[in-house]
Amino acid sequence: MSDDLLEYALPGNRVLCFAPEVVARFRMHRQHRLWRKEAGGQLFATMTGKVVDIREATGPRPSDRRSLFGYVPHRAAEQAEIKARYARGLHFIGDWHTHRQAMPEPSSTDLHSMQDMFKRSDHDTPGFILVVVGTELFPEGLHVSYHQAGGWHELKLKEAPVVVEGGANGRGAKMRQSPNGKAST
Repeated sequence: MSDDLLEYALPGNRVLCFAPEVVARFRMHRQHRLWRKEAGGQLFATMTGKVVDIREATGPRPSDRRSLFGYVPHRAAEQAEIKARYARGLHFIGDWHTHRQAMPEPSSTDLHSMQDMFKRSDHDTPGFILVVVGTELFPEGLHVSYHQAGGWHELKLKEAPVVVEGGANGRGAKMRQSPNGKAST
């Protein structure tokens, strides 16, 4: 699956999309080498109708604390990022960071932090997004979850519509292709 086609199903029949630049930032910081430290940052999106389009991922910053198995962002720098991006029409929508796992899972600290952040933040979104970037290629190497005050759940890849040339009526048939590559009408 192409990196620029990453879309996830959100509650309420909404769609979460990742801009290619965001996926490229995730890929650039994968911990696929022994010496690579954890990295992370914030996610910023536009929200139009039922589409949440993550347009920018920040970080890591020189002021963040990073180790092989830990990442602590510089909170003052994060607040400055939120303010600057909001002025440009981008909304803070969540966080991302890396783990040294092929198929990453959030830690209990990650889960508690997201729930606490959602409860304490002044925001206009029904939930926050957490992306944990693993060492495996994408999309398998990404954990994407949706967090609200009452809990969280892992998001699933959305099946992308694909137009197939020369359908039965000669005009092309709309088909849906699942993440495993199988097509159905």
